[in-house]
Amino acid sequence: MGDNELGGFLRARRAEVTPAEVGLPPGDRRRTPGLRRAEVAMLAGISVEYLTRLEQGRDRHPSPQVLAALAGPLRLTAAERAHLYRLTRASAVTCGRLVEDPARSVRPGLRAILDQLDPAAAMLVNQVGDVLACTPGMRRLAGPIGLLDGDPPNVNRYVFTDPRSREVFPDWPSVADEQVAALKDGPARPDFTGELTALAGDEFTERAERVPGLPRSHGLLRVEHPEAGLLRLAYEIMVLPGDHGLRMVVYLPADEATSRSLRRLSPLRLVAG
Repeated sequence: MGDNELGGFLRARRAEVTPAEVGLPPGDRRRTPGLRRAEVAMLAGISVEYLTRLEQGRDRHPSPQVLAALAGPLRLTAAERAHLYRLTRASAVTCGRLVEDPARSVRPGLRAILDQLDPAAAMLVNQVGDVLACTPGMRRLAGPIGLLDGDPPNVNRYVFTDPRSREVFPDWPSVADEQVAALKDGPARPDFTGELTALAGDEFTERAERVPGLPRSHGLLRVEHPEAGLLRLAYEIMVLPGDHGLRMVVYLPADEATSRSLRRLSPLRLVAG
């Protein structure tokens, strides 16, 4: 990372946002059309002195909560929020891992079980929501909605940071609650929850405070699919405690209409997955 990329990014974004864009009067005697530090600080709920330290590079480790607060007045897009978070992480000093890293691989026996589940839509996810393996049926279902984008794909990032998720899940608030419950059902993951705090702000932090770590083991999920229309899927979640918190999630059609729609999904999606 450069000498002060974080400060440079904050200053550049502040200069590009007009007062009208954040509901402020234009004022007078502005040297530039952008926002003043005092205005950004007021809107973000932080002190002018602290924002000055960030912009001057005298403090390079703002909390995820501060990053989320700055994202609003600076009008950051999802990609810009992610970039801002990466800048702060690149300059952070790691003080040692608090807990064991989540699983990143799948043993052959579990892959063999997944093979037997096809054509059902099923996937293996770790505690932070990384999709480590899935069936072809899952690729047909999830590929067109963007859930399997990313390297690795991550269910939590999709739900909280991808705008498509709000169109795909008619019951998005309930889906978001369940993701937080699953994330809290195990060892704390401060790095990952910090990332979601920075990227999603109140949508995540409010739930992290309110939702208990008691995820459902089964339920009904409605999906507005771009190719198959509205789907009603019954899901079953099985925690695999001997595999570092891996969960197997299986989706089955909840009615005949959904079953017919799933059969019509194009197998060509397998190539893209």
